[in-house]
Amino acid sequence: QLQLVESGGGLVQPGGSLRLSCAASGFTLEHYAIGWLRQAPGKEREGVSCISSSRGGTNYADSVKGRFTISRDNAKNTVYLQMNSLKPEDTAVYYCAAVRLCTYYNGSFYYGSYDYWGQGTQVTVSS
Repeated sequence: QLQLVESGGGLVQPGGSLRLSCAASGFTLEHYAIGWLRQAPGKEREGVSCISSSRGGTNYADSVKGRFTISRDNAKNTVYLQMNSLKPEDTAVYYCAAVRLCTYYNGSFYYGSYDYWGQGTQVTVSS
């Protein structure tokens, strides 16, 4: 079965850290760019970060730049999102997706097509 599985979400206090994982099964993750997106209650889904398939280039939304780091471990077929200095406004369901593009321009992500989606993991930042 071809799927992505996210893990690592939870409840954390403001200023805290979490590391999300996106593990692939049934296909090789390194052949894809991987995007992390999030959706807060009552809001549209938004791009957070992405990592390209080739040279591992990365992009970040302005709202998370300097706080979040995306990386990939091809040996483990997994992509990570390290989230530091978390803020209440980071509260959302976080999704990873295998995408065709990792482009960030003028405040927007361009992922091309979405080939696979994970089920999402809840991140709650609250005191």
